Amino acid sequence: MRVTEKKLTDGVIKLDCEATAQEVNNALREAAEGFAAQMGIRPQVGKTIAEVCQETMGITDLDKIIEPNAIEVLMPRALDRRNLVPAFPPKVTPSVKFERGKKFSFTMDVTVKPTYELTSYEPVEVTVQPFVFDESVIDRQLEDIAKNSLVYEVIDPRPLQEGDACSLAMKCTDEGEEIKALTTKDRTYVLGRGYMPEGFDEALLGMEPGQTKEFTFDAPLGMEDGKAVMKPIQCTVTVNSVQKEVVPVIDDAWVKANMPMFASLQALRDDMRRVFEAQQREAYEGYVQQMAVGKLTSRFEGRIADEIYEATRTHLMQNLRAELQQQGMTWEQFVAANGGEQQFGMMLMMQTREVLVQGFCLDAVYRHERMTLTDKDLEDACYGMNPQANPKMMRQQLEDSGRGFALRETAERLKAARFVTAHAVITTAETLESPAPQETIAEVEADAKAAEN
Repeated sequence: MRVTEKKLTDGVIKLDCEATAQEVNNALREAAEGFAAQMGIRPQVGKTIAEVCQETMGITDLDKIIEPNAIEVLMPRALDRRNLVPAFPPKVTPSVKFERGKKFSFTMDVTVKPTYELTSYEPVEVTVQPFVFDESVIDRQLEDIAKNSLVYEVIDPRPLQEGDACSLAMKCTDEGEEIKALTTKDRTYVLGRGYMPEGFDEALLGMEPGQTKEFTFDAPLGMEDGKAVMKPIQCTVTVNSVQKEVVPVIDDAWVKANMPMFASLQALRDDMRRVFEAQQREAYEGYVQQMAVGKLTSRFEGRIADEIYEATRTHLMQNLRAELQQQGMTWEQFVAANGGEQQFGMMLMMQTREVLVQGFCLDAVYRHERMTLTDKDLEDACYGMNPQANPKMMRQQLEDSGRGFALRETAERLKAARFVTAHAVITTAETLESPAPQETIAEVEADAKAAEN
């Protein structure tokens, strides 16, 4: 990509960009893959995503639908080419029509991230709550293990009712051919759980141990034109016994029988404690770091431009909406749970300022201390964005997608935050005054922003 820059005003740079035809095609491919993932469209061998979308969704011109996303793929690459870090994502203005297989020219007015200084770079002083391990997580984990390890015991014979568990012997056939997956001599089945079609459960109701019944029920066997094909299944069922679910007691005997890698329940609890304590200490270190960086913000001086506030606020709201959607909560429910529109609006404004000021303060520390990034710093930043991903692969993906500038900014701020914390004068309170702090909206959105970058 060819990118030239021209300074417009103080802090604003105009970029004239020209993507090659191959870069345009690659951007469309990335956008198509993202669209397919978002819509739950699975790739098919021998077919392009556009062909699958046309067959399954009736989309005749996928390029037109994903054009804005494809242009957004090109935008960070232009920024990275000039090593510019914007204060907020710039708007792309096309100079020519966006078409597959053709060059694409566009311009961007980039508001470069401003720099600020602090009133002091001396170590901060902060008082933090002591670390206390939460033992209850071990008990909850053991409860979950017990609930997922149900056993079934035979009870006195009686007619089967909705919700009953029972042992069945059954044979199922499709046009005389045995369905091996549904044939068994002894299998526990619970009515009403949706494990089998409704007709199957209805036939079992009222049956008693020792009773045999032949019946037919409809079941989905195979696909045709993208739809499940329902076929009648012939079934012969014998009820062996009526059962009840029993949650086992997790004790030494159970552990030795089911988790032989542990000699006793205490050994299992010790191993759980090791894992959970490491997780809680990592979270506690994050809390201490947040407290130290929060103290640093009192040394910020300067004025943040209104357009930076507004763009950051909009970005945080977009990320928050996406986060709420994943959690199954509506925007209205979240706002109501946070005191209503007026209180939430004020809180969001304060959180927006906190996110911005903290970032600018860490930028100032990084510059003042003349820090430089190592490969480990970049990989640590990737781990912070997504602990489940491979840091090296994630770094490669970010850099290949033109988001190296965003990765570097995240890594620089993380390194500065660790420096501030390592040199802070930290006093631990003698008593725990309140529960461990919950994640704030700003932290949720900062995490979302980091993940997006």
